[in-house]
Amino acid sequence: MEPVIEVGGLIARADGALLLDGVDLTVRAGGVTALVGPSGSGKTTLALALLGETAPGVRLRGSVRVAGVDVVGEEGPTRAARDVRGRVVSYMPQHPAHALNPARRIGSVLTELARLHRPDGTDGSGGTDGSGDSGDSGGTGRAGGAGGAGGGRSAAGREHAAGALRAAGLPDDPGLRRRFPHQFSGGQRQRVALAQVLACGPSVLVLDEPSTGLDTVARLRLADRLTRLAADGYALLLLSHDHDLVRAVAARTVALDRGRVAAAGPTPEVLPAPAAPPPPVAATAPVRPSGAVLEARGLTAWLHAGRRGEVLRDVTVRVPEGGCTAVVGPSGSGKTVLARCLAGLHERHRGHLAFRGEPLPVLRRRTARQIRGVQYVWQEVRGSFDDRRTVLEQVARTAVRLRGLTPREAERQARAVWERLGLSSEHTARHAAALSGGELQRAALSRALLAEPGVLICDEITTALDSVSTELVTAEITRLREESDTAVLWIGHDLALVERLADDLVVLDSGGVVDSGDSRTVLGAPRSETTRLLLRSRHLGTAGPAALEPVPPGVQRKEHLQP
Repeated sequence: MEPVIEVGGLIARADGALLLDGVDLTVRAGGVTALVGPSGSGKTTLALALLGETAPGVRLRGSVRVAGVDVVGEEGPTRAARDVRGRVVSYMPQHPAHALNPARRIGSVLTELARLHRPDGTDGSGGTDGSGDSGDSGGTGRAGGAGGAGGGRSAAGREHAAGALRAAGLPDDPGLRRRFPHQFSGGQRQRVALAQVLACGPSVLVLDEPSTGLDTVARLRLADRLTRLAADGYALLLLSHDHDLVRAVAARTVALDRGRVAAAGPTPEVLPAPAAPPPPVAATAPVRPSGAVLEARGLTAWLHAGRRGEVLRDVTVRVPEGGCTAVVGPSGSGKTVLARCLAGLHERHRGHLAFRGEPLPVLRRRTARQIRGVQYVWQEVRGSFDDRRTVLEQVARTAVRLRGLTPREAERQARAVWERLGLSSEHTARHAAALSGGELQRAALSRALLAEPGVLICDEITTALDSVSTELVTAEITRLREESDTAVLWIGHDLALVERLADDLVVLDSGGVVDSGDSRTVLGAPRSETTRLLLRSRHLGTAGPAALEPVPPGVQRKEHLQP
């Protein structure tokens, strides 16, 4: 079968830097091809090139063909590229916030995408999907449909939207369709973004880190979902640092390093199965002060005015000085809301919050000492950087504002932290748009560390990182705990990291605590079914991808509706 994607000699440059250097790639229908490599190796640049798009300031040259259409040529992206976007190839970015419109309910967006990109669902009319938000196409210039024909197309769009939700692993119910993106957890937003991609009805799916923010159970279901989509005839290009996921679903893997193809071939050859980790060595944990430097007691939180939409219920969490308390649980269990309450960003709550024994108010009422003392690094950091200034300048400004350092001394300290986290001096003059997701994540961590906080709240900060960068981040956090007695609240889905880092563990489900205690005890003898399910679902990639027969020419791909 002919490849659906053909890339030959692709070169990408930006501000004198060579981002891609003669990259070749082929992707065939009915299978998953993985693209792996360190943060900043060029994976996202290559993915965007398949749509004939680039980040600001990036210039392309070479050959990219998608479904027989020339998308990139020697002069860069072609005019024909616009004809394949959405309808032929759809791209899901690494951070859902980049793909989701915060002012639109998800149901109306899904219906509109189906109308715009599917031949049987396009009408451009201003109907609704029952979400209470207009389905207007946002100025596309399409005329409204007439009478029953328009209504039939609107119904087809709603049906495709419902199928996309189910295929992405979300229930198709009116309440969910009426939600705005901010009313979902990080893992749920990832699935909403996948539903948007599927609603377009493409033949090629380009998925950039789709397992970001997913718990072990949702990740296992994602692997099954991707395998089924490939069996239905889709061509999938999977960009991922999650090598276990790659081993589970991808037949072929291409490894990038500094913009070049370092290896390509069958996944077992490019990514051999790792050796089994040695059993954990029993060790006596250092004695920590009994008092908590950060505490939430009896915390209940809700989303809407009038205490509607309860997302946390009577939660108690304590982080001792120099200690590490981890919070895990299924996507949507309330982990990020807990972090935002402690950081002072979520104000609809009741209960007792304290920092070093003193009441901790919402952020706008905190003193400079409290702001410096409790620093929060969240999962989707791109929107927290100003594109008008270099990232290093913004990182250093933390030490100027919160510690009173001179700009020169703050920049010197910022560079030192920057380098310990694996960011080179080459990155110092770059703006946020010129850094990869993993590089921005480490820059955000550097910004928080420059405050020299008493407590560091880390919400899924390693999901965009390769294994080398993850080791550098965890080494820096361990150093801070040992040398500065910095306390850490670690929120994550990677149970192997939790076992390594955490002294105590809290398991949330449906907004309540279902397990808590010493981390080894909780993971070794779990009391709740939630914890047991998370543990059972943690291992992926041992059996390799399912055998998938390519779809013969002329056979129509069937709609994939079941999760």
